[in-house]
Amino acid sequence: MRNSFHNLHHNLRRLVIAMALLVLGSVLFAAEKLPQSPIAIVVHKDLPVENLSLDELRSIFLADQQFWSNRTRITLLVRAPQSDERTFVLDRIYQMSEAQFRHYWIAKMFRAEVPRGPKIVFSTGMALDLVVAIPGSISFTRADAVTDNVRVVRINGLLPDEDGYPLK
Repeated sequence: MRNSFHNLHHNLRRLVIAMALLVLGSVLFAAEKLPQSPIAIVVHKDLPVENLSLDELRSIFLADQQFWSNRTRITLLVRAPQSDERTFVLDRIYQMSEAQFRHYWIAKMFRAEVPRGPKIVFSTGMALDLVVAIPGSISFTRADAVTDNVRVVRINGLLPDEDGYPLK
């Protein structure tokens, strides 16, 4: 009896250590996955926008501003959950957790403050393709993935490769 208790205790201890190592490994892996490249804000090339302040950008992403200066409706394209870019944007622009973000948009649609929530995109390529295809669209991607088919918007007067750019 005593021997089986000892074996059970020993196995339980090994299981706890293994689980702790697994958790630690996943935390380290998640930290490694943060975007290495700054996040670029990209828009449809025909939009008359070259520069936004971080506050203006936040207003657009929160759908407080729903139209561009030329009266084109803003179409917000947001990466799907679990993407590094989305996590970064939720933290830096929205200043919300994933749960807060979801609650925010459900409430905004419930109150009929917006006709629809952001369109969800599942890859960098999809985000860039849709920005090209949808007039009025805005999205975000790693700066090293930007193509010539979209316009990169300056944030606070700075491009992603410049010192002081706020989305690094």
